[in-house]
Amino acid sequence: MAEHKPIECWMTDMDGVLVREGRLVPGADTLLGRLRDKGVPFLVLTNNSMHTPRDLRYRLQATGLEVPEEAIWTSALATAAFLHEQRPGGSAYVIGEAGLTTALHDVGYVITDSNPDYVVLGETRTYSFSGITTAIRLIENGARFVATNPDATGPSPEGLLPATGSVAAMISKATRTDPYFVGKPNPLMMRAALNRLGAHSESTIMIGDRMDTDILAGLEAGMRTVLVLSGITQAEEIDRFPFRPTRVVSSVADLVDDV
Repeated sequence: MAEHKPIECWMTDMDGVLVREGRLVPGADTLLGRLRDKGVPFLVLTNNSMHTPRDLRYRLQATGLEVPEEAIWTSALATAAFLHEQRPGGSAYVIGEAGLTTALHDVGYVITDSNPDYVVLGETRTYSFSGITTAIRLIENGARFVATNPDATGPSPEGLLPATGSVAAMISKATRTDPYFVGKPNPLMMRAALNRLGAHSESTIMIGDRMDTDILAGLEAGMRTVLVLSGITQAEEIDRFPFRPTRVVSSVADLVDDV
């Protein structure tokens, strides 16, 4: 550990780390407050593409967390940035919510079901059979398939819900075409986040609650990682993975004194 550079920037997942089922995780407000007070750059990351940063700021504020819009990085923003770099001014058929459509509009994309360059699959609570059928037919006709994230399930007060990864698997089965997933654990999202912070991976820490996305993404991007047990992954599940986080803690409350 003595060979590591001092931590200068922090990244943290949102659901399961800072909030859980719409409620503040104890200690999250103290951690972010201390980062702000000490002028430590930080970024809140989420694979959920449903909401815009402005919407997420409001939702977090309602739980007692103050996070500026510019400190929120979503898989929708990462997807829009990727598509803009690959094919500027392109077109897409989108299955998703305002967070994704707004991000695509902001980079100059046209949203259409008429011969689009891409089919872009994101998160929504109202997946429709009609929309999925349209996506399948467009991919069969040559549209490139991109998805915001590979998460198979997501949390809700009632229990787990099918998420983007599950719907992507259905479309892939029908089209024999796998999507390109932009969100975690793709290091692409992490490198874009590092660039947004102006940070270096060796001096940045990633906090998450999922071994298969947060911790893997941080590891592959060259960051130190902290797994919190306040979300999806439980302690007994860690050894099932061929990689380990740098540190395991009960919640972000255990990290306050590290700032």
